Amino acid sequence: MMALGTLASRITGFLRTAVLGAALGTAALGDAYNTANTIPVIVYDLLLGGILTSVVVPLIVRAKERDPQYGVRFEQRLFTLAVLGLAMMTAVAVLLGPIFIDYIYGRDFTGDKRDLAVLFTQLFAVQIFFLGLSAFGGAILNTRNRFAAPMWAPVLNNIVICCTGVAFILVVTGTVTPESITGGQVAILAGGTIGGIALQTLALWPSLRGSGFRWRPRLDFQRGELGQILGMAGWSLLYLVLTQTGFAVTTSLLNSAGEQAPGHGYSPYSYAYQLFQLPYAIIGVTVITALLPRMSAHAAEGRTALVRDDFSAGMRLASVIILPAAALMVVLGPEIIAVALEHGNIDHQAGLVIAHIMQVFAVALVPFAIYQLTLRVFYAHGDTRTPAFIAVATVATNVALAFTAYHVLEAEQVAIGIAAGFAVANTVGLLVSWTVLRRKLGGMDGRRIAGAHLKLLVAIWPLIGFAYAVQAIVDAWLGPGFAPALLSLIVGSAGGGILYVVFARLLRVAEVQTMLSTVSRRLPGRG
Repeated sequence: MMALGTLASRITGFLRTAVLGAALGTAALGDAYNTANTIPVIVYDLLLGGILTSVVVPLIVRAKERDPQYGVRFEQRLFTLAVLGLAMMTAVAVLLGPIFIDYIYGRDFTGDKRDLAVLFTQLFAVQIFFLGLSAFGGAILNTRNRFAAPMWAPVLNNIVICCTGVAFILVVTGTVTPESITGGQVAILAGGTIGGIALQTLALWPSLRGSGFRWRPRLDFQRGELGQILGMAGWSLLYLVLTQTGFAVTTSLLNSAGEQAPGHGYSPYSYAYQLFQLPYAIIGVTVITALLPRMSAHAAEGRTALVRDDFSAGMRLASVIILPAAALMVVLGPEIIAVALEHGNIDHQAGLVIAHIMQVFAVALVPFAIYQLTLRVFYAHGDTRTPAFIAVATVATNVALAFTAYHVLEAEQVAIGIAAGFAVANTVGLLVSWTVLRRKLGGMDGRRIAGAHLKLLVAIWPLIGFAYAVQAIVDAWLGPGFAPALLSLIVGSAGGGILYVVFARLLRVAEVQTMLSTVSRRLPGRG
């Protein structure tokens, strides 16, 4: 149910990206909307990855290990603190909307484009409250082994956004720009965007009630509790500040490049990033969500060997899917974008810009996913300080390479260069976190991990060769277009995927058999 919910969430998320791309395009209107919507979304990503779940799950697990009744009261105190903190954060973000655009994310925006971006930023800041509550509610459900609702709730959000994009397309005539957009059209975009996340948050409440959670507002923290929370959250806040600084720099540089070369700024980068993350979001997040409570419990009991085994198993299982997905993105990137995004206000040339950025991102998919998993091992131990220090290395690398790309490359190539910097930065983060974890855990099960990945790297080459051959043949016979791209994508992915599985089984990759057995058990009529 959890994996199915994740899959449904990511499929509808894929449709959401496609609909918004068709509605807004990659030029001025798309840049204004996507830049403004990035502020609450990046906070959500960080909450899910290191601010709320990194603090909430380990703390609640440990509190319940100490005493179930104490755990319930502690949970209520944390939830009350989250509501108050998120409300204040949202209010401050609304007030700071002009500063976010003028000094951080859209310094080169002028005129109506700047005014529209500020308006969207102030309206979308309301999402921070709902995004935070959604992440917190999901964390509480995870500690109670209720994984389905947090995976299915985003589907509602994505459906609302898809309907919003379709409604916008239906009410506009011609190309809409920041100069020509009407108040009613702004209301459609803003209302749908905010309404979607509000519905996602409210959808968690029945599951929270069903799990036995009852919120009673209380701030009667016992001695040492606030210090423990603030100690962990303080380092998570440092992580947030570091990563947000890096993101602000890259967003500003991308928007500046977009002003010099319209259609090559933040919007194509954003669309490419969203599609690049899909395999990780489907597989990696599912694995992490299931593993974090278990690793937290093992860490609380001092069972380091079991934490190491959990990490190793999760990493090997996730790579079985993520590695071929990355390969297909590299080989069939233009076909993926042609099918997904080349509609409405995104033509073939704009699609190629997005595809080339996504292909560079795809190189980072495996190190990015493993890096995220290593961070969860630190969080399972209640350690938010080490990820903050590691972020110094990753953000410094990312920012340095982003500045290099901006000053060395042509404006049309800046987004590709920044994507390459992202790949290098995540590889650096993985190497540093791996080194630290190896000392912390007394080893990383390196032999099994290396053996499995070497076999997967061998098995991936038939997939790459087949997909490339299909692409070349279809392109030579039929040329560009939606139908040829769809044909290449279906045949190349299906045929290449079959070859990958066959060779992986011949090489006796145990995780592939585990995956096949899991899928088989879920087929109708099977056990």
